[in-house]
Amino acid sequence: MNQDNNINQYINTSIDTKSHTGTKLKRCSDIDEHNHVFDELHEECGVFGMYDFDGGNVASTIYYGLFALQHRGQESCGIAVSDTHGPKGKVTTHKGMGLVNEVFTPDILEPMKGDIGVGHVRYSTAGSSTRENAQPLVLNYVKGTLAMAHNGNLINAKELRKELEYTGAIFQTTIDSEVIAYHIARERLNSKTAEEAVRRACQKLKGAYALVVESPRKLIAARDPFGFKPLCIGKRDNAYIVTSETCALDTIGAEFVDIEPGEVITITQKGIESDMTMALAKNRPDACLNTFISQDLTAILTE
Repeated sequence: MNQDNNINQYINTSIDTKSHTGTKLKRCSDIDEHNHVFDELHEECGVFGMYDFDGGNVASTIYYGLFALQHRGQESCGIAVSDTHGPKGKVTTHKGMGLVNEVFTPDILEPMKGDIGVGHVRYSTAGSSTRENAQPLVLNYVKGTLAMAHNGNLINAKELRKELEYTGAIFQTTIDSEVIAYHIARERLNSKTAEEAVRRACQKLKGAYALVVESPRKLIAARDPFGFKPLCIGKRDNAYIVTSETCALDTIGAEFVDIEPGEVITITQKGIESDMTMALAKNRPDACLNTFISQDLTAILTE
């Protein structure tokens, strides 16, 4: 049986693109790392990042954004914030197992001060459901710190992990996100800017992903070249937001701006910069597919 026929035998459903939900599948639609078959379509994590140019604290707004994205993941959640006018290496982080309103109480949110930050809600597709695998991930390395929230699945994650392990990397989690974070940190050593390091790392990735990366003075977002995973920008007053779905923008009263497939966005005090280096040529037919692809490419669902 050829690949097209093998894929087509799994297609027996439709997706409501307005509500971003799927009807119950009668055949394989989602397979995890142990080849367990699920009978429902899951959203697989949500990301939220914010940079307030006026210096306001963003933790409470990120909380409400994650609350709006709760349908995308209910296993764990987390927030990391820092002050762009403070010490570069200081990142305040809290994450835990459970729903957003269970993990974050007013006593926890109140001391989380900072005008830039990222948040995450998780539904595990790779790696076990433990606190160690909760995001955002925070890396301290020779160039400073990075906090990253990631949504997606990589089909070459094992190869990328082995590449790092054979050069001495020690992993603290079992998720693809740490592999990406390590590659960003390594690329940063040979890149002039953090956004260049993110782009160069993303060019190694194969699969579906949406990233939000917080550096000490920048908020960086990247979307895979095929646009498999959703990502958008919002603006509220003098603050910019990057998130998985517009429902999070509606919740906090932000104006919607889209991010194109393959685009890398950098938000600094100077404004927004766009890098389309990874974008596919518009005349390529595969750039126009409206598809959902599971982790091992066994299912493609089209409108």
